[in-house]
Amino acid sequence: MKTRNFLALAVLALGFGFTMNAQKTVMVGGAAMYPNKNIIENAVNSKDHTTLVAAVKAAGLVETLQGKGPFTVFAPTNEAFGKLPAGTVDNLLKPENMKMLQTILTYHVVAGKMNSSDIEKVIKAGKGKAVLKTVSGGTLTAWMEGKDLYISDENGNKSKVSIADVNQSNGVIHVVDTVLLPKM
Repeated sequence: MKTRNFLALAVLALGFGFTMNAQKTVMVGGAAMYPNKNIIENAVNSKDHTTLVAAVKAAGLVETLQGKGPFTVFAPTNEAFGKLPAGTVDNLLKPENMKMLQTILTYHVVAGKMNSSDIEKVIKAGKGKAVLKTVSGGTLTAWMEGKDLYISDENGNKSKVSIADVNQSNGVIHVVDTVLLPKM
């Protein structure tokens, strides 16, 4: 009886251990985003981010975004890219425009891992606005409208964070509904 009780307790403890170590996944574009995978490993599975993935590949940034990081990425959806003037994406994907594409994509990246709660703290400290320095050297401005987090670019374009806190092994992704553009 003691052995059976011990085994039952061991199985229960083991099961509890697995529950405690279970990784929270977030669904993006119909795919689970696993916190133990890097930004690229997850992004390639999102049906909502095929344009972004193609752009990252064309810009030669795959290796960077698979790197150690950590990175905070504001990831525009296919619909966000669709809001750009006709032909813009095709033009940016041309090899001769690689530098411009790299600038635009790295403008969506902030060094370090900033979950939405971290961004909210910076917004509160900034009395309603937070200026975030991007990897490209530009700035993004974050603010809240009610419970919604918004990001604006240097041109005043506004993007809503539609899915926040998609944790990755090398940072975090926040899905946004508009492509953010630096001053060029």
